[in-house]
Amino acid sequence: MYSEIQRERADIGGLMARPEYREWNPELIKPKKLLNPVKASRSHQELHRELLMNHRRGLGVDSKPELQRVLEHRRRNQIIKKKKEELEAKRLQCPFEQELLRRQQRLSQLEKPPEKEEDHAPEFIKVRENLRRIATLSSEERVL
Repeated sequence: MYSEIQRERADIGGLMARPEYREWNPELIKPKKLLNPVKASRSHQELHRELLMNHRRGLGVDSKPELQRVLEHRRRNQIIKKKKEELEAKRLQCPFEQELLRRQQRLSQLEKPPEKEEDHAPEFIKVRENLRRIATLSSEERVL
């Protein structure tokens, strides 16, 4: 089927008379290379020309890509902004509010139950005490 279409095309052009064109010839149909619209644009060509000129002069292009520079700039601005907000929050806190916070912290520390020494005891001592309780409970149950 494919060869029939090629023969029809060759017949239309009147090339069937020539013996070299009776079979499919890759030189018969050459596709044109498509133009890249970005490279064909005037702005792209100007930028490329400018880059070439800078390269010839020896002016180096920035070592960091533009995206990386922008992201670093944003991060830096965010950190600075955050620090400013923290400083303003501390300044706006009046002495009365500061004293209330201190008092609240002291009260919360006093309300905490003191840590027992049992909590810091080794594991085998805790297990031994549990075994004693179990032994005394089982002996009481036997009595009942």
